[in-house]
Amino acid sequence: MSDPFKPRPAFAPWDRRELPGLFDVEESARRVGAYKWIETRLFEALGGWIATVPELDVKMILGRHCYHHAWHAELFDKRLPELREMNTDRLCAPANDAMEEFVEALREPDAPELTIEKLVGVFRVLIPRKIAAYTFHLNGTSRVTDAPTERSLEFILQDEWNDWREGEMLLQSLIDTPEELERAIRRQHELEAIVVRAGGITGLGTIGATTEVEGAGV
Repeated sequence: MSDPFKPRPAFAPWDRRELPGLFDVEESARRVGAYKWIETRLFEALGGWIATVPELDVKMILGRHCYHHAWHAELFDKRLPELREMNTDRLCAPANDAMEEFVEALREPDAPELTIEKLVGVFRVLIPRKIAAYTFHLNGTSRVTDAPTERSLEFILQDEWNDWREGEMLLQSLIDTPEELERAIRRQHELEAIVVRAGGITGLGTIGATTEVEGAGV
C-alpha cells in the first residue's frame, strides 16, 4: 500500500506545466491592453462599414464578426483588473504611433465600391497579425498563474480562425478580374508596410522578434 503521507509532486506525472510564464505582470497587462484597443477599433470599423457595404452577404458577415470583436474586447478588459490593480483605461492604448496610423489607414476606405479594400485590410492583414500575436501570447503563458488569460485567448483564437476563413472566402468570391486582383495586392502592400513599421499589434517583439524596425513609432 502506498504511503498517504509521502510527499507528492504538485502536478500529475503527465502534466509538464511550468510556473513562470514568458511575461511578467506589467508586460502581460500592456499586451492585453493593446489587444483590447485593437479589438475595440475593429468593432467600430466593421460596425461603420455595415451601412455602406452594398453586397448583402458581406454586410451580414461583417455584422456578425463585428460583435465577435466587441466580445473579445470585453474578455480582454476583464483580464486587466485581475492582472493587477492598475488604470485599465490607460492600458487600453495603441502600442505606438505606427499602430495608430495603421488603424486609421485600415478604416479609410468608406466608399461603397471599396469593399475589396475594406476586406483586405481586415482579413489579409489585421486578423492574421492578431492570430500570430495571440498564439505567441498563448504559448508564452504559465498554465498555473495565467489560466484565465489562456482560456480567454483560446476562445478568441477560435473566433479569429473562423472569421479569417470566412473573410478570405468572401474576398476570393469578389476578386474576379486582373484589376480587382491589383487592387487587393496594392491595398495589402500599403497596410503591411505600416504594420511592419509598428512591429506588430503590440509593437516591437509582438511575436518575439527583437530587431528594431527603422522608422517604427514609439
